[in-house]
Order: sequence, then structure tokens, then C-alpha cells
Amino acid sequence: MREAILAVSFGTTVDQARSRDLEGVEQALSAAAPELPLFRAYTSGLVRARLGDRGIAVPDVAGALEQMAAEGIECPLIVPTHLLPGAEYDKIRETAARWEGRFPALRLSRPLLGTPEDLRELGGALMDLIPPAEGAQTLFMGHGTHRSADLVYPALQGIFHLAGRDDLVVATVEGRPRVEEVLPLVTAPAVELVPLMLVAGDHANNDMASDAPDSWKTRFSRAGLPARAVIRGLGEYPPVLELYESHLHSI
Repeated sequence: MREAILAVSFGTTVDQARSRDLEGVEQALSAAAPELPLFRAYTSGLVRARLGDRGIAVPDVAGALEQMAAEGIECPLIVPTHLLPGAEYDKIRETAARWEGRFPALRLSRPLLGTPEDLRELGGALMDLIPPAEGAQTLFMGHGTHRSADLVYPALQGIFHLAGRDDLVVATVEGRPRVEEVLPLVTAPAVELVPLMLVAGDHANNDMASDAPDSWKTRFSRAGLPARAVIRGLGEYPPVLELYESHLHSI
């Protein structure tokens, strides 16, 4: 049976984030299974449209599956790069279900944080990547969702707390906890703001690191805690890439 990988991302219009983070995951998946062709899809219609205006064509999941069928792929291995089992992942799952009859086999892996063990592995990787330092704290910016999957953020905070790593704090842009809720927890003289997102795209550059009045960096400055923003997505960290590779091998 002829298999191929379909790497599915939300997408980003930020060129550097796309090449460093999204393509970084794709390259890791290809390296983990070099014998398999790799296809790409983005779930965000807005991102696809904006990239299309710039001459960059990326299909949605249905379009990529159509291309795979036309090229004789018999078993797509769909690997979402999405962090949570939220609305975007549901779209992938629904599309995959509609296409199951078009292939002899079709497999879909879970998102990066699809199980409690996934969350523990990511938490451990982040603690290894950011060792404790005297007088320093790190605030992670997650995207957040209005679905129950939003619970992964306080769960990750709990993992840090149980490990004695209260220097690591988690907040979100669109879910809970919000940044204003965790401000009292960040008191160190040296604060780093780090994306808890696959790509360091629009949210990282604007909501987190810009000089806009409502950016996280500005809010901390007003609170008397000048913060340094790290524009680096999770897709740049080798331990995180290894987690995506393990998801490929698990389907």
C-alpha cells in the first residue's frame, strides 16, 4: 500500500515563521520517514487567500487529499501540527471522515497535546529547554480557545508547579488564564515572554512583543517589569519536533 504524509497546519502569512516553524515540522516528519512523500495543507482560509495573493498556493485538507488520490496515494497519514483538539482539529477530523471511502486506508494522528502524556512530555521538554535561573521568570503565551481543550493551559501550569518550577507561568491570548490574571505571579526582575505556539507569527510579533498599548510587553513595562520578548515558535525546538515525529509513528 502506497503511503504518504499529509502535514496539516493552521498556516501563517509571516514568511520567517512559515519557513522556520511550519517547514521545520515538515522537514522533521520527512526525516522520520524519508521513504514517504510529504504533502502540505493549511486549515485557515484567510491565510490561504492571503498567501494566494502573493503567488503561494497551499491547499486545504480536501484539496490535498484530492491531489494525493490523483497521484495514486492509497493511505494518507494525516499529521496535524495544531497544538489542541479544538475547532481547527475538528475541521481536519470531519474532512478526513468524508474522505475515508476514497482510500483503502486513511489515518489521522492526534494534535500535539492530544493526551495527558503529550502534555507531560511537552512540559518536561520546556523545563529542560528553560532551566531555572536566579531572579528570572518566563511567561508563555498560548493562543487559547473557548472550548474545553483550553484546560491544557492550567494543566501545563500544574505540571510546572508540581515540578517546583514556579518561574514558568502560562497565559493565553484568547482563552484562560488571561495575561492580567497572571500578572501578580510574575515578580522577578528579569522576565522573558515566549510563544507557546508552533509559529512565532502575528500573535507573537504583535500581541506579545510589539510596543502597542495593549501588548504583553507594554503591560509588563507599565507594571514596572520590563520584559524581553523571544520571537521563537515551538517549531524551532528539536524536542518538540521529536514529539511530532512520535505522533507520526503512532498512527
